[in-house]
Amino acid sequence: MGGVGKTTLVQFAYNDEKVVKHFELRMWVCVSDEFDVRRVTKAIIESATDSKCDLLDMDLLQCRLQEKLSGKKFLLVLDDVWDENPENRDQLKRFLTGGARGSKIIVTTRIEEVASIMGTLPSHHLPRLSEDDCWSLFKQ
Repeated sequence: MGGVGKTTLVQFAYNDEKVVKHFELRMWVCVSDEFDVRRVTKAIIESATDSKCDLLDMDLLQCRLQEKLSGKKFLLVLDDVWDENPENRDQLKRFLTGGARGSKIIVTTRIEEVASIMGTLPSHHLPRLSEDDCWSLFKQ
């Protein structure tokens, strides 16, 4: 379900001082409804480098991404994933090799099938917040 605070919760964790210090590289990519592996890979590179990536060739994109991740403990957030095709996940997963032990990928989604396809750990379901809780969260 949309609007329960998945992205907000992950933003709090992503920006937490301990998380910032723990990971050498942090990347955030909003995926939304079209999970195009080329676009997502470019977005990850851009997030990792804080600069535009003009590469179009998938082999070059893969090499650049692996170069940026090589030996680094990274945190990658794939926010709002809708795609249920496991082939896309498998292709992207191959590109994300080479990071240091302890690297993590967090996926937010509103689709149970996506959570089971993307995950290696059990998914965490957020309960629907009451309207009062939503407004209390933003007032704090």
